[in-house]
Amino acid sequence: MAREAVEGMRLAALYQPMSIQGTPDGTIGSLMVPGASGGARWEAGALDAETGILYVASATEPLLVSLLSEPDFSDLRYVARYSFPRMEDNIPLVNPPWGRITAIDLNTGEHLWVVPNGEAPEEVRNSPAMAGVDLSGAGKPLRALTLVTSTLLFYGEGYQGDPVFRALDKATGETVARVELPAAQTGLPISYMHEGRQYIVMTVGAPGHPAELVALALPE
Repeated sequence: MAREAVEGMRLAALYQPMSIQGTPDGTIGSLMVPGASGGARWEAGALDAETGILYVASATEPLLVSLLSEPDFSDLRYVARYSFPRMEDNIPLVNPPWGRITAIDLNTGEHLWVVPNGEAPEEVRNSPAMAGVDLSGAGKPLRALTLVTSTLLFYGEGYQGDPVFRALDKATGETVARVELPAAQTGLPISYMHEGRQYIVMTVGAPGHPAELVALALPE
């Protein structure tokens, strides 16, 4: 299925220019993996300065990019076009995990553990094509928003993710707690102390749900 879905796309080496639509090579665009929305970005990491362990959130979301001439739209010679190709039933082109958190020991370069960013997307879980397929380690193609403390790694799935906030054992990646949120987490969480009590605050929001701040703390 994946081979059929990428037919006509340019599959080339790193730094290969985008293909131009309508040229003799017949390609409809160049396929980028992990894609412009994939990989890791500045907001996707949390560093434990005491242990030297970096927790990196990353995603894989293949992107089809091409150049085409649009004289009625722009006076530039070429404009870029982007799309997110998938297989039938909106199944991703590549194998999971599609979103993950990786613990990296900066002292040795060793990857200590990898956990998926939440569950697979709902449309993938409900697809007839995925019936009977174990998607427990798939994750969502989103970058998790993380916060590391002395004992735990906290994260939400990120914009368009499920409204869930998790706490992991930072040494093993095991989930030790999860809290339902009113909407998906949209910004990096912060932590602070006030009158001897620790708080975690983050922004949440979604279509139809106004953006707001949510503060969490252990019961007194």
